[in-house]
Amino acid sequence: MSVESLGIGPDGFEQNSKGTLRVLQLYPRDMNIYGDWGNALVIRQRISWHGYTPELLEYNVGDEFPAAVDLIVGGGGQDSGQLVIKDDLQSQAGVLTKLAEDGAPMLVICGLYQLFGRFFKTRLGSVIPGIGVLDVETHGTDERLIGNVRVATEEFGEVLGYENHSGQTTLGSGVRPLGTVAKGTGNNSSDGHEGARYKNVVASYLHGSLLPKNPAIADFLIRTAAERKFGTFVPGGPDDSYAVLAREHAARRPR
Repeated sequence: MSVESLGIGPDGFEQNSKGTLRVLQLYPRDMNIYGDWGNALVIRQRISWHGYTPELLEYNVGDEFPAAVDLIVGGGGQDSGQLVIKDDLQSQAGVLTKLAEDGAPMLVICGLYQLFGRFFKTRLGSVIPGIGVLDVETHGTDERLIGNVRVATEEFGEVLGYENHSGQTTLGSGVRPLGTVAKGTGNNSSDGHEGARYKNVVASYLHGSLLPKNPAIADFLIRTAAERKFGTFVPGGPDDSYAVLAREHAARRPR
């Protein structure tokens, strides 16, 4: 497990910090496809811009799960990556479920979105059990859903990203969709929904990475983490200029 902190002066003390937020990236060694690690980097930078001190941690197979985690980020991976982490993920099901139920903010993308659900059944028929944080199930298919996506959401406005998955996810009654697809496919090829929302968990198929083009989601995760830990969130002045340019460019791209 590695730890990286910002906002620390040469004397080792936080400088004008509103407090430290501990961000845990799940399985970056095996679940970090299509630039998903960029989501953790965005969270780290925006925490700093908001005047808090980010502490970025990693959890990989066989590590000791860190205590007092404030925010969790997890990425996608191929079926082979899911097979590598599945047993270890099951061993941490209790702590992750407790954190989710307690309202800890989480972002899970693609492969970890699937494994936070009830199960992923591959197209060859083998079943990889999930940890059941989300009331969703995923079935592998021969159809690949790939291309640029625009999603209309009530919480975060228009969400932009890129999908590339053959697993198709169906939502149960215990979750609601992140949003409705305006361009692209989303969770599956039939219902027009993308992603899932449960408590403060945000799940999505969108890579690219997701957060550089969608800072509203990043700020939701940070605000929720700060309110949960400190009782309040005092925003800073993030620089969204590059995010605006990235969104304008992404919105113009064809499917």
